[in-house]
Amino acid sequence: MHDGLPTPRRFVAIAAISAGTALVVIDGAIATVALPTIARDLGVGSSAAVSVVTVYQLTLVMLLLPFSGLGNRIGLKRMYQTGQLVFTVATVLCFFAKSLPFLLVVRVAQAAGAAAALSVSSALVRSIYPARQLGRGLGVNSVVVSSSAALAPTLGGLILGVAPWPWVFASAVPFAILSLVLGRALPEPPRGEEPFDVLGGVLCAAMFGLIIGGLETAVHGDSPIVSAAIVALGIFTGVIFIRRERGEIAPILPVDLLGRPVLALSTLGAFTAFVASMTLLLSLPFRLQHAYGLSPSEVGTMIAPWPLTTMIVAPLAGWLSDRYPAGLLGGIGMTIAIGALCLLAFLPAQPDYGDVAWRMALCGAGFGMFLSPNARLIIGSTPRERAAAAGGLISTTRMVGQTTGATLVAALLAMGIGGGGGPALIAAGLALVAGLCSLARLRPSIRNPQGLEADDVQPGAQVR
Repeated sequence: MHDGLPTPRRFVAIAAISAGTALVVIDGAIATVALPTIARDLGVGSSAAVSVVTVYQLTLVMLLLPFSGLGNRIGLKRMYQTGQLVFTVATVLCFFAKSLPFLLVVRVAQAAGAAAALSVSSALVRSIYPARQLGRGLGVNSVVVSSSAALAPTLGGLILGVAPWPWVFASAVPFAILSLVLGRALPEPPRGEEPFDVLGGVLCAAMFGLIIGGLETAVHGDSPIVSAAIVALGIFTGVIFIRRERGEIAPILPVDLLGRPVLALSTLGAFTAFVASMTLLLSLPFRLQHAYGLSPSEVGTMIAPWPLTTMIVAPLAGWLSDRYPAGLLGGIGMTIAIGALCLLAFLPAQPDYGDVAWRMALCGAGFGMFLSPNARLIIGSTPRERAAAAGGLISTTRMVGQTTGATLVAALLAMGIGGGGGPALIAAGLALVAGLCSLARLRPSIRNPQGLEADDVQPGAQVR
């Protein structure tokens, strides 16, 4: 049984990972606050300025899985530290951005650095914590993600009030420097012996880039035929890529891991959960402002209970997942989330703060109860030498799910049905799928790893 790092080195390594996770989340979310200012200062339209966010997200999705494979080959610690360094240098270059094209190039570099760090962070968490505390460690990571996401908009507004917009991006630099300095304490898991599959990495990036980019152009562009052609080319690339990956010893896309029912169900459940949460979180502000006439500040305070509740529930769920099956915890969590989403779909005619806040808190509790145990099951049920692939899969699933949710909301708004209770009901349906995937993992034939498939088997995996 893996015993993790000794203390106090373990706590230093945890701090390094936490700082790195915070910078990725903050940098991804904080830019939205600065978009109007960037558009004005660089002399571009609002729609063009949005590309500052979308190019970052798209680059992350494209590179997470290839970088997880590369990290397994060159070393997880080296990959993580290199990513932090690239991110820091790219952020400094933001201060020299005088045009949108240059800023977009810098954002691609930032996303590449963030992807390098994020792709191996879950695998490093597995090496930092003892196997019996893996759920606790992933719960701590969930708290960092939730608190950083909650902090980003407020921090961005405060910075814009006293400084030019490049300082918005610079706000993540202290986290990068802290992570670099503390990163010396990170573990050095054994490197993989298989050579890195360069062509597989290129095909993986092209598949995600074409499919997601095509969907984005379908929503925001004016040529459905071109958009459909881009998506079709992405799907064709994906078919070639997946067929090729089936014959690889260490595939970029872990198709061998996804062939195991417990991991396939966990990944599908995570994807639908992230789509559901993003669908609700992006659509609700439009509904509260346009249908109920609430101000942006009122909307912000009403949404805040979601991440605040997740900050409390996620570590608790992680701790429980070290003792009880993730399928049971996830099923309970999604049951809570479905009820809360249905309640949000049918708000009172004139909702006040309390009407929305307690429903959002229930949503935060439900999703927090699902996501930490789900991540623990994916990492813990994967052979240790494939931990980087599993971690990359978790991060990619989150990004693709969130991007899909954002695209879905944009499509619903374009059709004129995104400003009512419809998105909340759609989110409830997606949460139902996630809950069913979670409960299905309770079947002994699914949850019991075969032979030595996993060395950190999740609690409850053996029938007691």
